[in-house]
Amino acid sequence: MTRIGSRFEALGGEGRKAFVGFVTAGDVSLERTADVALAMEAGGCDVLELGVPFSDPLADGPVIQRASERALRRGTTLAGVLECVRRIRRTSGLPLVLFSYLNPLLRYGLERLAKEAHDSGVDGVLVTDLPPEEAGEWLEVARKSALDTVFLASPTSPDARLAQVAAASRGFVYAVSRTGVTGEQGVISDDARPLLRRLKALTKEPVALGFGLSTPEQVAAAAEVSDAVVVGSALVRFLEEQPQGDVAERVRWLKSRM
Repeated sequence: MTRIGSRFEALGGEGRKAFVGFVTAGDVSLERTADVALAMEAGGCDVLELGVPFSDPLADGPVIQRASERALRRGTTLAGVLECVRRIRRTSGLPLVLFSYLNPLLRYGLERLAKEAHDSGVDGVLVTDLPPEEAGEWLEVARKSALDTVFLASPTSPDARLAQVAAASRGFVYAVSRTGVTGEQGVISDDARPLLRRLKALTKEPVALGFGLSTPEQVAAAAEVSDAVVVGSALVRFLEEQPQGDVAERVRWLKSRM
């Protein structure tokens, strides 16, 4: 069991839900990213997704797109992100998920990436544009390196596709609360609850709900129907507006009604 599974098991034993945060690695700098990770842990983040900046992030909205652009301009690379993970691991046992598009992983080499990710302290990988039907090669090398792989489940997915997602996912399943790109929304989609119900019937892995959560009220509503909530764009925007802001306090605020 990875740190991800252990964290969910511990939280479940306490009757609590997990808070999963997201930051784009290298925005403002990789040194700042490591500091942000530790601050988020101090604020109550249970799992952290580290976004690998990519030049064509089609699944992301403008907030995360801008963060990727800033990180790339500062020379952030996948190798640098793994070094950032090593820096975090010097003092933290926070479960870490590498959040990436497939292209950077292919360029790095899947076997090399899996081994170095594990050795650096990564616990899992989420590849946004890799469907389970085409993930055989990656799953083989990931499992050899004891890495969890998290897949995305969409409200528009038929039952057969959800079954594939559920069967392939380890650590947790990421339920997308609505169709479209990432970004903050005013309310949780009506599609979220039925999707969670369908997934829970297919897997014993924890199911996390994300896309669009940006307020304590939304986080609390999502936690009522899922095992975990994922907040991404709201945290990235906070760091965009306040690069040296108190991100620990921001996490506490977002979790305040969970």
